[in-house]
Amino acid sequence: MSTKFTLLALRNCESLAPALFIILITNLIGCSPVAAETPPNSAGEAVILTSTPFDHPTETPFPTPTQMPFVPKATIKIVVHVNPSGGQPNYDTNIIHGAELAVQQLTGPLRELGYQIELVTFDDHGNIEFGVMNAKKIVADPEIRCGIGHRNSRIMVQASEIYHKEGLAFVSPADTSTAVTDRGYLEINRITGRDDGQGRADALFAQEKGFTSVFIISNNSADSKKIVDYFKREAESIEVKAISIPISDVREDLDGVIRRMMATNPDLVYFAGRPSQAGQFFREARAAGYMGTFLDTDEVNNPDLVDFAGPLLVEGDGMYYTDTVAPASYYPDSAQFIQDFNDYFGSLPQLYAAQGYDAAGICMKAIEEASKAKGGELPTRQDVAHAIRSLVDYKGITGTYNFNEKGDPTLAKYFVFKVISAVPGKWNQNTVVATFEMEPPR
Repeated sequence: MSTKFTLLALRNCESLAPALFIILITNLIGCSPVAAETPPNSAGEAVILTSTPFDHPTETPFPTPTQMPFVPKATIKIVVHVNPSGGQPNYDTNIIHGAELAVQQLTGPLRELGYQIELVTFDDHGNIEFGVMNAKKIVADPEIRCGIGHRNSRIMVQASEIYHKEGLAFVSPADTSTAVTDRGYLEINRITGRDDGQGRADALFAQEKGFTSVFIISNNSADSKKIVDYFKREAESIEVKAISIPISDVREDLDGVIRRMMATNPDLVYFAGRPSQAGQFFREARAAGYMGTFLDTDEVNNPDLVDFAGPLLVEGDGMYYTDTVAPASYYPDSAQFIQDFNDYFGSLPQLYAAQGYDAAGICMKAIEEASKAKGGELPTRQDVAHAIRSLVDYKGITGTYNFNEKGDPTLAKYFVFKVISAVPGKWNQNTVVATFEMEPPR
């Protein structure tokens, strides 16, 4: 029993005989101790008394280390502006998840500088009006210092007018239209190749496969025309004969086009159009007896093509298509990323997940470099925009990045896939059969 409790016992036993009182003192037994009365203070309020025991404790307590809470000097936000609710939600959701994982793993240097990084998302709904409306909200938030998006080039072109006006840097993980960067805005960058580069890659693939004559069909969209134009330029320089026929939409009668195609007897049919257009053409071409090879652009990298074309995709000499991105597993340094993504989200990364990770990483590295250049002070949006263009050999999951004066990567990869199944659920199993790495076309 402690000295405190002994004295309490003595106060409670004052009426006992002296002898018994002595015994109680000696043996520390008898009436149970009661709590000490709490004396009032001058204001009449109770005062809690504490006392330190005079005897030494039997165990020496060791102090428990306490981790000081992180108190940021500022919060910096990175925004992801894509379309997770759209027709291909997996692609856009994977961009968001890739960026989320990057923020989880790559914020250490910024925390050391005293900054808290937050990721915020906006849904452009695949619609220019929504994209522009969101862009105005985004630039109105002063904590946002960098952005990731979009996946639709038309929306990116319109929304980037607002980003440019307010000096907010964006890194696109997906946009391929030449108009995205050809305006030369400091704030607009991408980590993928361009449509004109895709056309060149397609022509090189045709040469690699030994095709000497190509029949080209394209719709009237600006992007398709750009791809076809560069395909023809490259084809002429490598002596691949190319004949080009434009079409307007799927309602157009293709009989005349197919008759002309059959008359030229091409080794390869190069089609630059949407899945619905491509599917109709493939069906009619096969029905007319053409059993050669089809090659298409990234517009048809969509399992919906199977619904439009069916088993014709794998008949004859089959079908190929190009794209500026590949699944994460095709990149040599992706194994740990794939494992971490699966552990964190419970699924393997799909297309654009690694690009979302790298775009977020570029944003954070640029913020870090911009802050260090100012002695650790909070960088402005303009500081971050300049820092992105000044990055040297940023090593990401999908490649090592440097940016030219337009915001294009100085080297970009282009992948050629072969369709291996007419089952929509197996679309992601299409295999990469060729890869080209090229500088942006001039």
